[in-house]
Amino acid sequence: MNVAENNNNWKDYQKEIADDQFFYERSCIRQTFFPGSEAAFLKIMRDILGKEIFDEPNLHTCTAIGYHTDILPFETTMTVIARIFALMTEAGYENFVPSCVTSFGLFTEVTEEWKKHPEMLEQTRDALYKATGRTFETPKNIAHPSDLIYKFRFDLKEKMPYSLVNRFTGKPLRVVDHIGCHYAKTFPQYGIGGAEFPCVLSGMVEAWGGETIDYPERRHCCGFGFRQYLIQANRGYSIANSKKKFESMEPYEPDFMVANCPGCTMFLDKWQYAIAEMENKTYDKHGYGIPVLTYEEMTALLLGFDPWELGLQLHQVQVERLLDKIGIPYNPDDKYKGKSGKILPKPEKPRNLLV
Repeated sequence: MNVAENNNNWKDYQKEIADDQFFYERSCIRQTFFPGSEAAFLKIMRDILGKEIFDEPNLHTCTAIGYHTDILPFETTMTVIARIFALMTEAGYENFVPSCVTSFGLFTEVTEEWKKHPEMLEQTRDALYKATGRTFETPKNIAHPSDLIYKFRFDLKEKMPYSLVNRFTGKPLRVVDHIGCHYAKTFPQYGIGGAEFPCVLSGMVEAWGGETIDYPERRHCCGFGFRQYLIQANRGYSIANSKKKFESMEPYEPDFMVANCPGCTMFLDKWQYAIAEMENKTYDKHGYGIPVLTYEEMTALLLGFDPWELGLQLHQVQVERLLDKIGIPYNPDDKYKGKSGKILPKPEKPRNLLV
């Protein structure tokens, strides 16, 4: 196969991403797990890239967790999503950016169903109008925030004082990228690189000086799985999935992991603590664990954001060793400083995971 044929084939794995004027939909669980990530993304888009992005204050859950655990019927989910689209329409936007990967998958599923079954779209319009008096248009473009960071990765690189290079060795940092299942597996044509070659995160890592690790369980689920975790008796399945990934990546000695899904980031971080407590096992050589960052945290750190304002102290696996490798300055005395300036009580240290 020649170069031209390769380039044509690769086009099948690309997606349309709008250039500007975005309507942002916050995530219900991201604001609990990693509130600094959404704030950082908005600041990056507005202040650094100069893009227009509207942060709607009257949003609500997309119902994804309830829908995927069979609590809510699809008809209810479609009507709730229609209200969110109505807010977008009323604000005058067409380009929709949902913060959460699971939301991204659900919005894509709903709009795909409406394309195939126009009668479902009309039923939803009728239900929304009867319930709220609102009308809506479907988005012209749906992109996940990681799509936008990927699209503008070289523009951002020009503004980054730091890179993904170990300043002590001069070598690229070794990075595990983890793509949320609902980003590229449910509708591969809407994820950059599809399900086979997803590069939305590895593209950022390599553009910014890092090395992506390809390991056997690279595309394996993080272990969240909704039913595997939300039902307490099933949580063994969840941690077993994460453990399988950790064991597979361990020989490659990654410097950190990066994920584009809030659930994935949370589980890959916190299950390391759980396994350390259960089995006295960590997956790095020194007992600190492998740091796990959201893609916004990774981007913001390289742009010079303060680690503690990003909320990195909320992670179970701590990041100071990674910051030292990159050369990012931080004040250890500010780690647990509240908004008032008062130092908050330090959390209890784990027994087996070093901090």
